[in-house]
Amino acid sequence: VQLVESGGGQVQPGGSLRLSCAASGFTFSMYGMRWYRQAPGTVRELVARIGSTGSSTNYADSVKGRFTISRDNAKNTLYLQMNSLKPEDTAVYYCYVYLGSNTYWGQGTQVTVSS
Repeated sequence: VQLVESGGGQVQPGGSLRLSCAASGFTFSMYGMRWYRQAPGTVRELVARIGSTGSSTNYADSVKGRFTISRDNAKNTLYLQMNSLKPEDTAVYYCYVYLGSNTYWGQGTQVTVSS
């Protein structure tokens, strides 16, 4: 199983970024996926999750209305569209999958929101 995030970077407040997570080594279309983030000195927090078909989504209150999680099962890829970014969104963002007996994390991608 491999999860590889990309798309992070530095952006000004109010800007946008789109994160991607390329998945391999399992049947992507069968499993729900999640995005987490971790800022320095804090615990890792759940940002958003999506069901296996993409029809169900949930968001942390802190990102609701600004972030959109989606997936392309044909491309085995998970996305996180982040709009109206705030300095408090600065963190390393990770994608995550639970495969019944094991959990897997990507290596993370840094998002920095700063003027």
